[in-house]
Amino acid sequence: MQDSLHLMKKRRFLPLFVTQFLGAFNDNLFRTAMVLLVIYGIYRDEAQEATFSAVAGALFIAPFFLLSALAGQLADAMDKARIVRWVKTAEIVIMAFGAVGLLLHNVPLMLLALTAMGVHSTFLGPIKYAILPQHLEDDEVLGGTGLVEAGTYIGILGGTILGGLLVLKDAGGGYHAGWAALGVLVVAVVGRIAGQFVPAALPAPDAPVAAMDWHIVRSSVTLVNGTMHIRRLFLAIVAISFFWAMGAVLAAQFPPLVKNVLGANQGVATLFLAIFSVGVAVGSVLINRLLKGRVLAVYSPAAAIAMGLFVVHLYWNVRAWPVPGPELMNLRTFVLIPRAEWVMFDLFGVALSGGMFVVPLYAFLTTTVPKAQTARTVAANNIVNSGAMVVAAILLTGLVQLGVSVAETLLIVSAASVGAAWLGWRLHKACD
Repeated sequence: MQDSLHLMKKRRFLPLFVTQFLGAFNDNLFRTAMVLLVIYGIYRDEAQEATFSAVAGALFIAPFFLLSALAGQLADAMDKARIVRWVKTAEIVIMAFGAVGLLLHNVPLMLLALTAMGVHSTFLGPIKYAILPQHLEDDEVLGGTGLVEAGTYIGILGGTILGGLLVLKDAGGGYHAGWAALGVLVVAVVGRIAGQFVPAALPAPDAPVAAMDWHIVRSSVTLVNGTMHIRRLFLAIVAISFFWAMGAVLAAQFPPLVKNVLGANQGVATLFLAIFSVGVAVGSVLINRLLKGRVLAVYSPAAAIAMGLFVVHLYWNVRAWPVPGPELMNLRTFVLIPRAEWVMFDLFGVALSGGMFVVPLYAFLTTTVPKAQTARTVAANNIVNSGAMVVAAILLTGLVQLGVSVAETLLIVSAASVGAAWLGWRLHKACD
């Protein structure tokens, strides 16, 4: 097997990789700037801040739940490259509204743009995985999937870091995000240019004549029912859903955890999100090296257990953290605290294990079914994943309102990892 990095030199892969990378970058540039601007510059209440972070996550994910069936049908019915270009054009318009929201500190407008970006990502989502079996050889699919996943999280990393850096504190103590507003527009335009070079990906020759069902509820139920009866797909999709539900809780809690429990500023919150992104990217590449291109779930149970253990250790370190002072710590002060290195180590371990857990499961989705059905399979997965993430966000919001601390919600994630490990083991026994 060739090193998967050779794909970065191929037009059949590179433009899609760059387009997906920039999409993830822009999502997180906007979302990070919005969340940090609101939490540090607008709100002043811990419960309100945690609730806002959870609601923002739910609004971004809701379109995946509602519209993935339509996205999957479209992707299997027409040229996927054409859809990419439509979606990237829409991103420019969406980010124009988002930029205005950032400039005016208008929370409803920012949330509207965030929801629209969720719609954008919903229609791009089935394509980024379903297009790979059309353009890659069979022994390149796992490597290509790992590169796309790693590139996605590197994009998340870059967008997260830049989004945090571009939320600036002025001399009067307030916060502004003018440079972030400009940044999201520029990245949207560059992403549209990259999308122009994605090679055509017409429906497979054996694809049936498309018959679109525009009823979002009926089409979603039909799509999920038509996919989940296949045992290995059922196990893979439910396991991936566990991963994303856990990730949704962690990502939603990072900013309020950093501010209200660790007593640190937005620079440290950005660092947390960056470490998480790097960890998933490294895990995504590492698992391909270990599996040597084979689509197997042999490492998934151990990866899920490791994820849970790292979360428990993170909880223990957070609980033992010194009582924060009246002023928020900057990044330099934070990293000098002896326990900080363990917190960062745990974050990286959680993310590394998560990347190793989820990448083979995505490869299962695109190699188990005929190429004519890959987009719909990924769309069915997105529906179930997003439903799990929305439920996780709702539960998180309810727990916060009931008085459960931000640190204590970490234990929920560690408990869920046991279920993910069990599902990974069942998939391994069923398929490997």
